[in-house]
Amino acid sequence: MDLKERAKNLKIDIPAVFIALKKESTPKSAKVLSWLIIAYALSPIDLIPDFIPILGYLDDLILLPTLIAIAIKWIPEEVLSECRMEAEELWQDGKPKRWYYALPILFFWALIAFFAIKFFIFSQ
Repeated sequence: MDLKERAKNLKIDIPAVFIALKKESTPKSAKVLSWLIIAYALSPIDLIPDFIPILGYLDDLILLPTLIAIAIKWIPEEVLSECRMEAEELWQDGKPKRWYYALPILFFWALIAFFAIKFFIFSQ
C-alpha cells in the first residue's frame, strides 16, 4: 500500500472511528482509546512539540495514524465496516456534508479561550 492510498484510507478511517463512538456495539475499551486519540489530536500539546524541526511534525505523521490503526483493531469488523460506509457518505461531494462534526473541535477551542481569558483576568 503506497502513501497516497494510506492517506485516502485515513480520510475514511478517522471519521469512521468517530462514528463508531456512537455505536452501542463498540466495546468500551475502543471508545476510551478513541476519545484519548481525539483528545490528543485536538490538543495543542504534542508529545514532541511542533517547533522542533522535522521531529515535531513526525509526531503527527507517525503517532496519530498508528494510534488510529490500534483503535481500528479494537473495533469489531462488522461495526467498523458499517462506520466506514457512513464515513464514505460524508465525503461524497469532496467535503463532509455533516458540518456539525466540527462542533467538538469548536467547543474544545472555545474552552481553551475561556480558560485563557479567565487565567489572564484573575492573574492580575
